[in-house]
Amino acid sequence: MVGRRSLGRRFGWLWAAYAVSAYGSGLGFGALPLIAVLVCRAGPAEVSALSAVGPAVGALIAVPLAPWVEFRRKRPVMIVTDLARFAVMATIPVAYAFGRLGFVQLLVVSALVAAAKIAFNAAGGAYLKALVRPDDLLVANARFESTNWSSIAVGPPLGGAAIGLFGPVTTVVADALSYLLSALGLAAIHDREGAPRSPGESPVRAGALLDGWRHIMGHPGLRALYLNNLLVAGLIMATEPLLAVLLLRQLGFPPWQYGLAFAAPCLGGLIGSRLARRVVARYGRPAVFRTVGTLRAIWLIGLAFVRPGVVGLVTVMAVELAIIVNMSLYTPVLATYRLEHTPGHLVARTLTAWSIGQQVSIAILTALGGLLADVTSPRTALTVAGLLILATPLLLPRHERTPRHEPELPRSHHA
Repeated sequence: MVGRRSLGRRFGWLWAAYAVSAYGSGLGFGALPLIAVLVCRAGPAEVSALSAVGPAVGALIAVPLAPWVEFRRKRPVMIVTDLARFAVMATIPVAYAFGRLGFVQLLVVSALVAAAKIAFNAAGGAYLKALVRPDDLLVANARFESTNWSSIAVGPPLGGAAIGLFGPVTTVVADALSYLLSALGLAAIHDREGAPRSPGESPVRAGALLDGWRHIMGHPGLRALYLNNLLVAGLIMATEPLLAVLLLRQLGFPPWQYGLAFAAPCLGGLIGSRLARRVVARYGRPAVFRTVGTLRAIWLIGLAFVRPGVVGLVTVMAVELAIIVNMSLYTPVLATYRLEHTPGHLVARTLTAWSIGQQVSIAILTALGGLLADVTSPRTALTVAGLLILATPLLLPRHERTPRHEPELPRSHHA
């Protein structure tokens, strides 16, 4: 059982810090668009820009951060990015209290938080690889995945209730404080982290910015998984605003049913993440990539057939549950494979490149989906996304490569 396997006190602190920030982000899920509408009186175009342009700009900001993260101790980088997110998010309630909160500030906050998140995740992946044994990487990634989905299931409903009771910036305050608590949890690890080993080149050379993409595109397995992930993540996320318009505006679903349709299926993330290790042990990782990677893509077309009433609500929940169960099983296996097949001196740059590509893909496909929905209808755009994603399993690798040889990396003193 994943839940019974001890990975040590230091991993426990790392997991706790991740959980605190994940639940804080869950509470604050959708808070910036909501504040844009309620406080800044933003229109649909501005809200769409906040959801797509902000993270895309954040991804561009993160590009030069990759070498900086790579050649520094990872735990201090994680603490700094947590504190940066706390400080940036805290500007929102302060500006709101003084009546100075504007849309431009929300856009800047969105971009900076997205950039800090990418840097944090890159440092976190490299730190995790040094902290736990290779055999425990899948267990560790499955625990993070389980925490992520449980925070999405619980956080938004509680956040919505808190906003209704205490005002629009309440969940932003909770989200900001969660980053501060995460930084304190990371500081409590007291890890004797070794100095990162430079492969001999200057970490600030121009080419270092692209080393992550070079590694991904030069590795057949990672290249296939990367291209597949860009399309799958982008197409799934592109359906969210389309489905919101279809359910809330055209089919007349009340907001509480809309929230339930997305929150309840997230509990399926607990199922998939807990099954990951046993499924890999029984069927092997190549089979998981092929089979589960296909299963996470075939259900999206079901959203095009949503109808009003209880049947429509059940349809959305069933489709989302099927996608999430397979995603939560697939993702920790992918994360483990990515770490195993990336040399230690490239982990941060590779994870940064992966995150940037995903953010840009989501932004582009979301914008294209919105344009198609304007020209045709949200249901037509959902149908196109559902059909396109059916082709993505063709990009999945058919065979697994053995990891490249790399010199032993400096490890945590108690790893």
